[in-house]
Amino acid sequence: MEYKDYYKTLGVNKNATAEEIKKAFRQLAKKYHPDKNPGNKSAEEKFKELTEANEVLSDKEKRKKYDMLGANWKQYQTSGSADGNDWSNQFNSGGGRRSYDFSSNTGGMFESEGGFSDFFESFFGGSLKDKTRTNTRTQSRKGRDYESKLSVSLNEAYSGSEPEFKINGKILKVKITPGIEDDKKLRLKNQGGEGTRGGEKGDLYLTINIKKHPLYDRKGDDLYFNLDCDLYTAILGGKKQLKTLDEKTINITIPKETDNETILRMKDLGMPKSNGGKGDLFVAIKVRIPKNLSSEEKSLFEKLANIRK
Repeated sequence: MEYKDYYKTLGVNKNATAEEIKKAFRQLAKKYHPDKNPGNKSAEEKFKELTEANEVLSDKEKRKKYDMLGANWKQYQTSGSADGNDWSNQFNSGGGRRSYDFSSNTGGMFESEGGFSDFFESFFGGSLKDKTRTNTRTQSRKGRDYESKLSVSLNEAYSGSEPEFKINGKILKVKITPGIEDDKKLRLKNQGGEGTRGGEKGDLYLTINIKKHPLYDRKGDDLYFNLDCDLYTAILGGKKQLKTLDEKTINITIPKETDNETILRMKDLGMPKSNGGKGDLFVAIKVRIPKNLSSEEKSLFEKLANIRK
């Protein structure tokens, strides 16, 4: 039988506080939880080892008796007692198994054989395992949480919408608030997996994916637009039109002698903000040089060039 160093399993020293042990267990349990490692037997075994270690070290009495055993564990293995006492009876006292708050539940990890090691069973007795199985069978559990992605257009993110989608044969509707951010997570309560033994259903978490727009770019609450402008308007000034994300047509005033790549700021024409108001719209002027000039146009440009000399 192999000695189990529970401190090493959790990656803490022997003087670790109860809070340090709790924190170490939670971090490792989330990493190796079977729900996050489906089909990974190595992760499953690691998760069992972590839970066993925490079962002992998180309980004041069990930890005290485990520390008392110390280097005498081999002597106990051959004699059944390190000091003439019935260790298994002592170790079996001090309460049953606790429940732990992860991102999801243990999913019946201890209903199968081999939930605890021979080392644990030898020193802590078999009845704890039996109690654990009994409690696990009768304890209600919340259903598994589901995760999915929902793609929306930039127009929908701008104006808000209520798209419908189907999951498990059920049609659901979700509210997209105006100005919603990319990668925003939405929680739909009780739309996940079925609970067991009367437990409530899990939740559905939707990650919003905002599709790329052919004309607009978004950076935070601001929008960016490239506006084509002919050379004559750039030089003489004038008006250009563009269509906003809410399908409105607005006029952009191009000042006289506007350089290429000049950026015009249109205040409060960006994305809606969660706290009210809107971001800004930044319009980059893209001056287009005329092509296929006629003889007359070339002549006029030559005259202009001579005047500017």
